[in-house]
Amino acid sequence: MNASSNFSCWGGAIAVLAIVFTSPLVLAEKADREKPINIEADKVSLDDNQKVSVFEGNVVLTQGTTKIVANKITVRQDKQGNQTATALGKPATFRSKREGVEEYVDGSAERIEYDGRTDKVELFTNAWLKRNKDEVRGNYVSYEGSTEFYQALAAPSGRVTVTMQPKPKTQSTTAKDQ
Repeated sequence: MNASSNFSCWGGAIAVLAIVFTSPLVLAEKADREKPINIEADKVSLDDNQKVSVFEGNVVLTQGTTKIVANKITVRQDKQGNQTATALGKPATFRSKREGVEEYVDGSAERIEYDGRTDKVELFTNAWLKRNKDEVRGNYVSYEGSTEFYQALAAPSGRVTVTMQPKPKTQSTTAKDQ
């Protein structure tokens, strides 16, 4: 294929990536959705007919405050237009600034899966998710963006670890305590 025939594939792949990686998956700032997506990889395969894009080898995806680093990222789109993405690495990581606060969400696992239809991110094997100084670790961690529901499971021989920082007391709470 020549460069001009690849252009339509690139357009489709970039549109898919824009939807997948700028969603509430990483609780990104809304302004990130308007920023360009930059992807670096050693190899790219784009199949516009099958709606599958594969980025391999030292993959770095950035858009605004969102950054995903993986060995491989595969993005798929079904017939209804729903996108799913899988990032693989040793580990695969992401980082994104939360909307309206000076706070970041970081995550890491050997496999990170995102389902755009359900707005759910799942982290598999040596998984952790950190927001500010609060952190959850397990063999499996999931987060549902629409409900802000977290779940963590340990490996058969391990445990889940959760670290939560005390929340600052508000003035009304402090006044009641006195």
